[in-house]
Amino acid sequence: MKLLISKMVNVSTEIIIHLPKEKVAEFASDPDNAPKWYVNIESVEWLTEKPLKIGSQLVFRAKFMGRHLQYIYEVIEIIPGQKLVMQTVNTPVIIETTYGWQAVDENTTCMTFCNRGIPPGLSKILTPIVAIVIKQASRKDLKRLKSLLERNVRTLQPM
Repeated sequence: MKLLISKMVNVSTEIIIHLPKEKVAEFASDPDNAPKWYVNIESVEWLTEKPLKIGSQLVFRAKFMGRHLQYIYEVIEIIPGQKLVMQTVNTPVIIETTYGWQAVDENTTCMTFCNRGIPPGLSKILTPIVAIVIKQASRKDLKRLKSLLERNVRTLQPM
């Protein structure tokens, strides 16, 4: 029997945030807020006109696993308050990032955060390790988002 290990990284995480779905989705889906809650995102630059819509393109600059990265994301699906899907363009590998928001009740949201793709030059053996690192980073990002949003509501400070 052969052991098949995919080169595809497919990581999904979720978190409960004690705010209405609309507030969480509005903040998290605004690319200008990404450096505030993503641990590794250093900056975001709009290549297209605001507001965010299908076809919008953004340059994300990040530091991940000791490397400085720059990649362009294009919005491929957006359902305000429910779902946002972005995909890298003009890169040797396509990475897709999906945010989803589901109301648990009127003041509680379950946010999902999914990343999938095939990192360049990645061997099948290293894929599980990269998936673990991405999952850890994604959990940190969601915890940071939760803390930021819930803290700002408690102290009534603008974000």
